[in-house]
Order: sequence, then C-alpha cells, then structure tokens
Amino acid sequence: MSTLLYVAAGAVSLYVIVYYAVFRGVRCVSSVKLKGKTAIVTGSNTGIGKATALDLAKRGARVILACRNKEKAEAASFDIRRESGNNDVVFMQLDLASLKSVSSFAETFLKTEPRLDILINNAGVMGPGRTEDGFGLALGVNHLGHFLLTNLLLERLQQCGPSRVITVAALLHRFGKIDFPLLASKKDLVSGQSTWHNFQAYCNSKLCNVLFTRELANRLEGTSVTCYSLHPGVIYTEICRSLSFWQQLLIMPFAKLFFMDPEGGSQTTLYCALQEGIEPLSGRYFSNCALQQVGAKGRDDALAKKLWEVSERLTFH
Repeated sequence: MSTLLYVAAGAVSLYVIVYYAVFRGVRCVSSVKLKGKTAIVTGSNTGIGKATALDLAKRGARVILACRNKEKAEAASFDIRRESGNNDVVFMQLDLASLKSVSSFAETFLKTEPRLDILINNAGVMGPGRTEDGFGLALGVNHLGHFLLTNLLLERLQQCGPSRVITVAALLHRFGKIDFPLLASKKDLVSGQSTWHNFQAYCNSKLCNVLFTRELANRLEGTSVTCYSLHPGVIYTEICRSLSFWQQLLIMPFAKLFFMDPEGGSQTTLYCALQEGIEPLSGRYFSNCALQQVGAKGRDDALAKKLWEVSERLTFH
C-alpha cells in the first residue's frame, strides 16, 4: 500500500512540475497603462481573446470586442466592464468568415472611432466547412479575414503610431505548408475535409499568420507601426468546437489536466502588445513572453511576399 502511495505522490509531483514548468508559462509583467488608447481584439467573447480584452480594459484602454456572435459578445462586454471597472468596452459585429462583414466592420469602425493603437488578430477556428466566399474555413477565418481587416485599418494605425498589430499564430505553424496551385483550384490549402485535413488546414493557416506578420513588418519598415506573431501556449479553449463530440471527449481529460487556462494563454499576446523596447523585433515570433525562432518556412521572405500578393488578389476584388 505504501508503495502505491509513493507512486501516486510521485505522479502528482511530476504533474505539478510539468504543468508549471512547461504548460503554465510565464507572465507578462508590463505595468503600461492604456488610458486614451483604443484596442481591437477579434474573437474576444471567450477564451484567450476575452482574457486579453479584460487585461487591456483594466489598463484603461477603450476595447472593441470584434466578434461574430452578438449575444455572447454583449455578455462578455458586460463581464469585462464589471470586472475591470472600465465602461469603455464595446461590441462591434465582425464575422471573419465573410469578407463583406470584414469590410463592413472596418467601414463602421473608421467612421465611429478616431483612434486605433492596438489590433489583436486573435480569433481562430479548427474544423470543417467553408466561408461565405467559398474558402476553407481555417484559411478564410484565421488568415484571409485577418489579412483584409489589418489592411483596411492600417492607415488608422499609422495615424495613431506608435501602434502595434499582434497576430495569434501557433507552434503548429512548423507543420504547415503553402500549396499555391491547390489554393488556386480549391480555394483552400488542403484537398479534403477529413479530421486529418482539418488539422493540416489549421497548421497551414498558422504558417500563414507567421508569414503575414513577416511581410507586414517588411512593408511597414520605417513607419510607426510594428507587428508580432506568437504562440500562446497550449490552451484549453473553444477552438476545437467544430470537432465531433467523440473527438472532443477524447481531448477533454488531457486538456483539463495539462492545458493552460485562458488567462495564462493571453500572456504572450499581452507581452507583444505592451512590452516596451521590442520595436526592433517587428515581424518576429514570440512564445512564453520571449523571442523564439520560427520554423524554416516561416523565415522564407519570398514565400511571405508571394502569400501576401495572392492574399491581396483573393480579398481585394
């Protein structure tokens, strides 16, 4: 019996060490205040987006929750206003799976909001389906929607500089690839809708995020706008909501035990949005509130430039 107790105690200790050393991550310690600043956070009605928006609101920013679901986003706005004591938290409709909705959001924002200091491209999805414009869901939401949004708001960001664009990528970008002939023929970077295809599509979209940030930095060189991509950590959020019930059931026990909570997952986003002195690192990739090396494809400037040009043709028509 005592042997079993020792084994159990050892297992618990190992779990605690692994959790705090590997999965829990580090904290953003910036004390920067944001009174008079405006931030947009996409997909901020839940998960790490909501945690990010809450932190920015606590620092005094005017925070725009750019979300698809009106009911959930208004509930999140209420929660954040109550918890932060900041009434300058508002919902604006944005469906990243619709280029028309992205354009409409940008038009409304530019008419009604005089400032934009921080744009956080946080929303992400993994799963089957197509966007309103016929693109694969992960490609359309995670990359093309944010690509268009950023470009439409870029002039306002430049007017309000120094300003920042932060795009939530993932470590899985290392498994991503860009097949331009497939994109031209299928309006997607994968050829099917199986579970494996959905996973590969997500990895591909995250590589797009990294390459987009790299090329954006090249184009913004010498301006007052800087940009960063990041891996938020392994987070237990709703990102897999499109997976089947059985797939979610398989993931859930491991996720509950080991994955970070949304607050922990928001720390590197906040670091990229707030940390002073990282401007020379524009275009680079962060994890655990520190600069990290990206995969080889994520460092390919020619690939980044081509992706930008193709994305421009697909979104501005």
